[in-house]
Amino acid sequence: MRTGVIAKKVGMTRLFQDDGRHVPVTVLALEGNQVIARRETDRDGYIAVQLGAGVAKAKNVAKPQRGHFAKAEVEPKAKVYEFRVAEDALLDVGSEIAADHFIAGQLVDVSGHTQGKGFAGAMKRWGFGGMRATHGVSISHRAHGSTGNRQDPGRVFKNKKMAGHMGDRERTQQNLEIVRTDVERGLLFVKGSVPGAKGTWLTVKDAVKVPRHADVPYPASLKEKGVVHEEDDTLPGMVPAAAAHEIAPLPGDDEVAAGVAASDAQVNEEGVNEPINATPAEGDDATGSQDKEG
Repeated sequence: MRTGVIAKKVGMTRLFQDDGRHVPVTVLALEGNQVIARRETDRDGYIAVQLGAGVAKAKNVAKPQRGHFAKAEVEPKAKVYEFRVAEDALLDVGSEIAADHFIAGQLVDVSGHTQGKGFAGAMKRWGFGGMRATHGVSISHRAHGSTGNRQDPGRVFKNKKMAGHMGDRERTQQNLEIVRTDVERGLLFVKGSVPGAKGTWLTVKDAVKVPRHADVPYPASLKEKGVVHEEDDTLPGMVPAAAAHEIAPLPGDDEVAAGVAASDAQVNEEGVNEPINATPAEGDDATGSQDKEG
């Protein structure tokens, strides 16, 4: 298990595949993801790395925090977060993680605070259907209905779905695909939407429900001074081949004709095999003869 990263949500855009289909992506920016501290079993009782991202003004940082950053010899960070890691995935203090820590086609889990919606009713918050528009309902069209029973139990059960504060919750979006990375600008392009508003901090880490991608760097991809990363040959605005999804080809004319012929043959065969009851019953003969005589 390796460390994740702290990213800032920039916004949404789209990238294009070679066949012309577009892929909606969310752009996440890595702003100085540095290791501030290490947590080890002997001293702390668990193993983790503490990362910091962004830049905070020194006057807005408490004195104990300033000392914590000074001990690690890093500038004050706007966001600090700890990631549990394996023992062989610990990183040195001061190391900075690059955007190619993730690769195209990999699945990740993104966590953050959802956008707050304020005080919302039961229909908007929980999708209730509301009450009837007529037939005796006058001012309770959007009401949530009954909230309890009677004197027994004499209370409202916990977790009852009612009107209240909506949004502004810590949520994790799982199994999102990394479509592309930009090492030079420190950007991650994640397929689909992620929690939070623009400018909020998110955490991105390997998906827990699928095995780790075989080609990802372990324990991490670090920035090194004087080291130039390999340039990506993919054109701007395009999806790399590793993250492109192909569409299954449509059946050709010959395959369609063969399928129709097979279906017709099956229908004809079933029609031939069905017994045709052309002989009338005895009662029918008697009735028919009486009708004729009459």
